[in-house]
Amino acid sequence: MNWQAGQIEPSMSPIRIEAIVDTICPWCYIGKKRLEKALAREKLDNLIINWRPFLLNPDMPSGGIDRKLYLSAKFGGSESAARVYKAIEDAGAAVGIDFKFDQIRVTPDSTDSHRLIYKVCAERPAVGNALVEDLFVAYFLKGQDIGDIDLLAEIAVKHGEDRTEILEYLVGDMDREFVGQENRVAHQMGVTGVPCFLFNGRHALSGAQEPDILQRMIRLARQEEIPV
Repeated sequence: MNWQAGQIEPSMSPIRIEAIVDTICPWCYIGKKRLEKALAREKLDNLIINWRPFLLNPDMPSGGIDRKLYLSAKFGGSESAARVYKAIEDAGAAVGIDFKFDQIRVTPDSTDSHRLIYKVCAERPAVGNALVEDLFVAYFLKGQDIGDIDLLAEIAVKHGEDRTEILEYLVGDMDREFVGQENRVAHQMGVTGVPCFLFNGRHALSGAQEPDILQRMIRLARQEEIPV
């Protein structure tokens, strides 16, 4: 809307973006980078994103499984896995991600990493974007086991959390059912793969879409802003 000289544009409510992701999904990392690029173009670099959990492997044992066994079961052989991950590496390189898939030794249960995101963001939502980034970096760039609670506590401390408190939380079961419930809700919403981005709670965009597509959705969401 164009405002005449002398008029003051009213304060507008910010758009709301929810990102349904799994911390062990490489396309979710790519999707995060593409979303950030689209937000930067719209001068919304500091927008707080609500990170919601999704479990690609809901039946994963708590200690995870050997990476080679996981890939063999999922793709049926190393050659098939190599083709899939080559495409992911190329897509990642285009947004500045240097995936180190060969350094990953364990495919973890991602539940505890989602619990960590929820706990930290419940009190300090502005930390979420950086926290999720560090989890992706630990797993995809360093090959670290983000199912290990000591590593998760180490990452949390970087973001101002108390190590002892975080470890006590992760050792227990608080919010474990919440993660499972969120995963079920996502499926009930029709989300079968991630990332999936929700805009203003009414528009969904599935997959690691290119920044141009994300930018168009952001602009649509901004047009729906309501004066407050």
